[in-house]
Amino acid sequence: MTPARLEIIALEDFPLVGPGDDIAQLLIHHAPNSGYCDGDILIIAQKIISKAEGRFVDLKSVSPSKEAAALAYKTEKDPRLVELILSESTEIARHRPGVIIAVHRLGLVLANAGIDASNVGKDDDHVLLLPVNPDQTCSDIRSKVQSETGANVAVIINDSLGRAWRHGTMGIAIGVAGLPALLDLRQNPDLHGRKLQVSIVGIADELAAAGSIVQGQGAEGRPVALVRGLDPFEQTSPASEIIRPANENLFR
Repeated sequence: MTPARLEIIALEDFPLVGPGDDIAQLLIHHAPNSGYCDGDILIIAQKIISKAEGRFVDLKSVSPSKEAAALAYKTEKDPRLVELILSESTEIARHRPGVIIAVHRLGLVLANAGIDASNVGKDDDHVLLLPVNPDQTCSDIRSKVQSETGANVAVIINDSLGRAWRHGTMGIAIGVAGLPALLDLRQNPDLHGRKLQVSIVGIADELAAAGSIVQGQGAEGRPVALVRGLDPFEQTSPASEIIRPANENLFR
């Protein structure tokens, strides 16, 4: 379960993605020379998934509500963007001038409900929303890659976000298929034989962060990373399992 070595490989020359593109076919076409192997984990940037799903919004087409206008005034943000944030969210967790922290409909707590304008590839009035159902998308991509290559792969969709109490963004998993999003080590022995009591590892987030190192977050143009060196997982669970229920969240 814990290898002494992992390889993290960016898939080079991956093409720009647009609405309707088949991500699974692109992954198959741009596989490494050795092809895919059992246990390979494909880390795919959220942005190309959203682009393939056509999740673009032209802010010129958005009419802000009174609620959006009021929040935009408090946060000094574009009322059209705030309207989209509200429509993509179930709750506004925090706000101050320049910042809106929202609870996205997927359960993620992040700035601006994950709406982004960087690397969108259109004019300044276009933004990109998060994918509709990242877990299902991962499952669909995995099934197609397995079907056409015969390799037992896993798939993670990752995105970068900031963290409470810590500066800097890092990659996290927002969609998972083919591996457990959380690895429960409770009751396993530690080095001295004592049973672990609370150790649940966010393995999908750890892999997502590892992949983001070679993907980059600027102009690298490497939206897919391949993590190699783990055996195939026997159990799987979705990224939605990572979201801590509100009644267990001491900081909300």
